[in-house]
Amino acid sequence: MGGGGLEAAALAKGYRENDCEDMDMRVIPSAGMQYSRFFAPVQGRGGGFFRGLPIVRLLAACLLAACLPAGPHPARAGEPAPVHAARILAEFPHDPQAFTQGLFFLPGGDLIESTGLYGSSEIRRVRLRDGKVLRRERLPAHLFGEGAALAVDAVVQLTWREGRALARDPGSLAVRGEFRYVGEGWGLTFDGRRLIMSNGSARLIFRDPATFARLGDVVVTDGGLPVEDLNELEWVERDGAGLVLANVWRTPYVVGVEPESGRVRWRLDLSECWRRSGGQDERFVPNGIAWDAAGGRLLVTGKGWPRLYQVAWPETP
Repeated sequence: MGGGGLEAAALAKGYRENDCEDMDMRVIPSAGMQYSRFFAPVQGRGGGFFRGLPIVRLLAACLLAACLPAGPHPARAGEPAPVHAARILAEFPHDPQAFTQGLFFLPGGDLIESTGLYGSSEIRRVRLRDGKVLRRERLPAHLFGEGAALAVDAVVQLTWREGRALARDPGSLAVRGEFRYVGEGWGLTFDGRRLIMSNGSARLIFRDPATFARLGDVVVTDGGLPVEDLNELEWVERDGAGLVLANVWRTPYVVGVEPESGRVRWRLDLSECWRRSGGQDERFVPNGIAWDAAGGRLLVTGKGWPRLYQVAWPETP
């Protein structure tokens, strides 16, 4: 899809604060059901990390940042998290037509990529070294694909406004069931016990991987301020600790979040990756994080980017 389509889809992600309620698992509609192709852009959200916050709080955050000593250090309570410029270690081919919504490694080294847009959404198995799509399954035209995660024995793929999470076979990627939820679906990851979901707000929602029942939630904060527009998610266990990595929509940042407190420990600035992939255009926002636990590699990409980038893990004391 050309730039116009990508731009329309970016503008279509209107803001909605979601506090989801849950329904039971449902059987998928029959394969013979006919779907209509429909995509209607709506008023987009304004960009920016501090959108919607009172000006006094914004000024307070700026003053806090200005008073911090130079040099990287882990964020302490009440302080803005340190920002690390991403250091690019390697590049890999990526489909520039992919409106990337979710990305993760499978055991064995292939990637699963979930893509969006009405009428074009897919789930794909992708070979890293050359970007070849090894297998793909298209979504019905009325579903907008979002984040995805491997949870126990199923690949779970969210949809944006349709309230459906598709449970897929990890090998064939065929749909074998689904869950229902209320509100929007954006990002999804799995920490080994719980699915962790974002919905475009500052809230991460914890869910049971077997039933999709809501188990709890946490508000993500940086320097005491909520971090809105959390998008694609990835779970990382490293050095004996676990972090949720999250793209922040329409910014160059990936935030590293403590899952229980919601506190942002650091931000990774992907501005150079964004620049190499066509400039800092809102149509081509960074979105897509994959952690290779076996190889210790961190990969990032974006919507419509021609490359995946392996970047260094932020060095923090």
